[in-house]
Amino acid sequence: MKAAIIGGGVIGGGWAARFLLNGWDVAIFDPDPQAERKIGEVIANARRALPALYDRALPPEGALTFHTDMAEAVRGSAWVQESVPETLALKHKVLPAIAAAAGPDTIIGSSTSGFKPSELNAAGTNAVVAHPFNPVYLLPLVELVGDAATCARAADILRGIGMFPLIVRKEIDAHIADRLLEAVWREALWLVKDGIATTEEIDESIRMAFGIRWAQMGLFETYRIAGGEAGMKHFMAQFGPALAWPWTKLMDVPEFNDELVDLIASQSDAQSGHRSIRELERLRDDNVVGMIRALRRSGSGAGGVVRAHEEALPDLGEQGGLPITVSRQVPVTWTDYNGHMNETHYLEAASLATDRFMEMIGAGPDYVAAGRSYFTVENHIRYLDEIHAGERLTVTSQVLAGQGKKLHLFHRLWHGDGTLAATVETLLLHTDLATRRSSLPQTTVADALAEWAARHADLPAEGAGRFVGQRDTAPA
Repeated sequence: MKAAIIGGGVIGGGWAARFLLNGWDVAIFDPDPQAERKIGEVIANARRALPALYDRALPPEGALTFHTDMAEAVRGSAWVQESVPETLALKHKVLPAIAAAAGPDTIIGSSTSGFKPSELNAAGTNAVVAHPFNPVYLLPLVELVGDAATCARAADILRGIGMFPLIVRKEIDAHIADRLLEAVWREALWLVKDGIATTEEIDESIRMAFGIRWAQMGLFETYRIAGGEAGMKHFMAQFGPALAWPWTKLMDVPEFNDELVDLIASQSDAQSGHRSIRELERLRDDNVVGMIRALRRSGSGAGGVVRAHEEALPDLGEQGGLPITVSRQVPVTWTDYNGHMNETHYLEAASLATDRFMEMIGAGPDYVAAGRSYFTVENHIRYLDEIHAGERLTVTSQVLAGQGKKLHLFHRLWHGDGTLAATVETLLLHTDLATRRSSLPQTTVADALAEWAARHADLPAEGAGRFVGQRDTAPA
């Protein structure tokens, strides 16, 4: 599949990274002579951040090309994303040119944050609003506005690259999210202009409190909880009268003049000027990754989107006759002060491999919920080589024994170039979760395990058997 990105600024570069890292070929047209450098830096940040959301490898990266002719970039694309500056006259010039070069089934999306589809298509085109949020390669939301059938097709494609399409029911200036952001932005400008707070103090009020709440529950669900056991009706009855009080200046706008611009800019420089934009982007990305990964555990918000996308990724397959149970990028959070992967995360990688193998034999989450599981009783790790952040880590798993209550695994951790980095030998015992004592697995699990053990019986396992499984170990 091919996507064309027309306009390679911050948003266009983010779109390019999102498609590229999900296996699409990406063609970029941007007349800026610095476009290739700028977009390359955005994609470099994306390569560092997006795979860190996942415990499985994303598809192989697509091909990236830059073009000096827009029609050439568009030709053969399934998706074209217009991300030129927010000027209606410019969009009216660019969109017809895109439509003329695109195929009849090509989806043309516009990144516009404010214009309605009826305004975009005044020149006879059929573009839909596909409004993302920065960084596009991490934040899943895309607001879709326009022709219903086209939006439905667009939504399917966007889900396939790990995004969350929100189809807006009626077209309106600035769609949904930017109208909310605009309200907060206007009030913040007044607070700075009137000397109530600095830019840093306003940012602190968001990130230390309701910004964290919004990340998992949004606005209305947060306020439902604030209503206590009586719920939203109680909250509305308690705080509804405040709507008539003059708390905000949302219907009034501070004069946008040089004095206000200088005031905001100087405070922003004092707040963040000690870091470059790329440093701030990496800081933002690391924080976003951490929060979304935290939300994955409960499936809340953006974490649920990542989890669903990961479950839809292709099966990992085999390597050397063994199942691949982990294939992922090593996140920055797994490395330490020495610049390589901390020893605890070698074991974490093996633990993920064990969990995946348990799923493969039918002992996954449903089996655990039914009251049975395998408990680890011994591990032995051989550290053979350093592993660094950003590299591809693959784990293969071999069954050394699988009779009765025992599950004996031998995990190999491989570098992206196919060289061996470590081995982890693991012994587990099947356990009844009600009694917390060892027990025999269900027949279906035992049969599946025996089949894998037979398949692996004649395969070598150099380094295994020296320490693990030499004594009979069972939970009390």
